[in-house]
Order: sequence, then C-alpha cells, then structure tokens
Amino acid sequence: MITREIQLTDRITGTPALEDFTVATTEVDGEVLVRTDRVGLAATYLELMRADCTIPVPAWRPGQRVGVAAIGTVVRSDSPDLAVGDLVRSMTGWSEYSAGPAGAYRRLDRGLFPDLGHHLAQGPTAYYGMAEVAGVGEGDVVFVSGAAGGVGSLAGQIATCLGAARVIGSAGSPAKAAYLVDELGYDAAFDYHDGPTADRLAELAPDGITVFFDLVGGEQYRGALSAARPGARFALCGSLSSQLGDAARRFPQPDRAAAQARGVELLPFSCHHTPDQIAAWSEHFGRWLGEGRFVYPETVVDGGIEDVPQAFLSLLGGAYRGNVSVRLS
Repeated sequence: MITREIQLTDRITGTPALEDFTVATTEVDGEVLVRTDRVGLAATYLELMRADCTIPVPAWRPGQRVGVAAIGTVVRSDSPDLAVGDLVRSMTGWSEYSAGPAGAYRRLDRGLFPDLGHHLAQGPTAYYGMAEVAGVGEGDVVFVSGAAGGVGSLAGQIATCLGAARVIGSAGSPAKAAYLVDELGYDAAFDYHDGPTADRLAELAPDGITVFFDLVGGEQYRGALSAARPGARFALCGSLSSQLGDAARRFPQPDRAAAQARGVELLPFSCHHTPDQIAAWSEHFGRWLGEGRFVYPETVVDGGIEDVPQAFLSLLGGAYRGNVSVRLS
C-alpha cells in the first residue's frame, strides 16, 4: 500500500517551522492495514523532535515518520483478532495509512464515547498526575497552570471530581480564562499576563493552595510556591514557559531549597500511558461523562495529512483549547 506520511526534515534546534517537516510517499505492509481517521497533537511532541531531546525515549530521526497517537479503521486484516471495519488506536503517528502486526493496534468500542477524538485525550497524564502523584482529595485547594491546554483542561475537572474544595487555573488570554470558569467548571481563573501569579493567587486563594499541577514552570511555579501551604504537593508535569530554549532552559531545576523551607513536596513525573494508566483514566472518564460531571474540551482541525504540521505549529502558538486532533479528509 502506497501512502503519504509526515517525516522530520531535520532535528529542530530553535523555533519549529514548516520547513522542519516533509510530506513523504512510502509503502506500508503488514498483517493489518489501517486507514488513519484522526491523529493526535500534543506540545510534548516537540521535545521528541529536538536535537538535544531530554525525554528518556528515542527521539525522532530525520526521515522518520513523526507523531504518536492515531485512531483508524481496519481496511484489511489477516489476523483473527481484528476484522475489517474495527476501530483501533495505535502509536503509528502522522500517516494516511499504517500497517503492522495486530498486536500493535488496540481495538476500541465505537459506542464508548460520544466522539472518536475522546480516545485521543491526554487524560491518562492528567488523571495519573492528579489522582496518583498529587493525591488530590476532599478539601484540597488546587492551582493548575496552563489550564486551557490538553492536559490542564482535564486536570482541573479531575480535581473537582476527586473532591477538591476549590480549583484555580491560569491561561494565556482573558477568553481562555473565562472558558475555564464558564465551560469547564473551574472555580476561578486568570490570564497570567495580568500580573504576578503570586498576587493573583493571594487574591483567589487567600488561605493558600495545597496542590499545584504545573504545566508551565517559570514565574507561575514561583508564584505557586509563594502561595503554598506547608505540606503542599507540587505535581510537576511540564515547563511550557521555556519550551523554545536549550535543554537546560527548557527544563530548569525547581528551587528545591525554597520548597523545602516552605514544607512543599516536589513531585516531578511523566506518564507513560501504560495499560493500567489508560484503564484508570477510561473508567473514571466514562463514568464522569455519564454522570454529567465532566466536559471533554476538544479542538478538531479538518484537513489532509499535509495540513498536520501547520496544525501542530498552531497548537504550539496557543491557537487552540483543550485536546487537539486532526480529522483527516
């Protein structure tokens, strides 16, 4: 089967651009052939394109297909485990078609969620960070930085469902801050451009925060530290405020001495989307959706495979809200 896919032209060293991606024609063959219906986008993909990638998994090489999560439909199968027409999820990336052993594809229930894109949610990361790492529970006052993105838009709702007394989010515009409160159920939100995070948290959480779910780092981390109650738990998931620098700048070391002085527990983590992590998220997500306690924040971009790189760059530029996917025409 001849298909088109997106490959990395060269390792990225500065600000990513369209020239860093190539639409290539390639042949795919295997036990199962799958037409890609939807591909997921996430800011963390940028790190895997870096010449100095720091994530402990193999970075993408020039000439290699990029992207990770994809949803598709089986169009040919030589396996008893998958039939033509089955909906599957895989890690086959940005390609019109993919092929491989049946074990590389996980069959999905088409009726489980209202939309196919729900299967591409960054929920495993959000749930694992909130429930397992931070251990959010009754009475917690939670602050989520970068709360309008794919992980943050889920993390705040998860905190509420787990019993948090108050959930506060930061976002990059007044419209996004309003979206967090009006549509996602955050108790309060602010545009981080409006002034120091410490000042906003002093106003919105006068008694301090007990949990910080950090996707941004930098000034927002320092502001959260100033607002933390003794014993607060900081689940450190990302550092979007410095994502375009070199490795040392992209992943600055948190001020551990200041955290220790305030009795704050620093909990850096990454989620590997193991079967157990996916199952835990899916179970709670499905139940909360059914109970009407959860909103799935999603942006769907329509286009061909050649449009995926621009959608990815737009995501990095803050153009979208929630979890982002491209629906292939």
